[in-house]
Amino acid sequence: MVNMTEMVNVQDAKTRMSELLARVERGEDFIIARSGKPVATLRAVDPAPRRELGFAPGAELPDSFWEPLDDEALAAWSL
Repeated sequence: MVNMTEMVNVQDAKTRMSELLARVERGEDFIIARSGKPVATLRAVDPAPRRELGFAPGAELPDSFWEPLDDEALAAWSL
């Protein structure tokens, strides 16, 4: 069975964005059209690959690495 890409107009996409995103997460693609003319594609993105530490091959950065430092930690780095 061929997966047909559904075309939705801008207003419909705005109204149904949550539903469309849920369907995109399940693997569907959509073409967003203005006045019946395709202008964009709504599709899932590939997740970013996990980064490896150069000095520790195979080690991964914890997700918390990218969170902002609290005031105490920031003060410890201040001169």
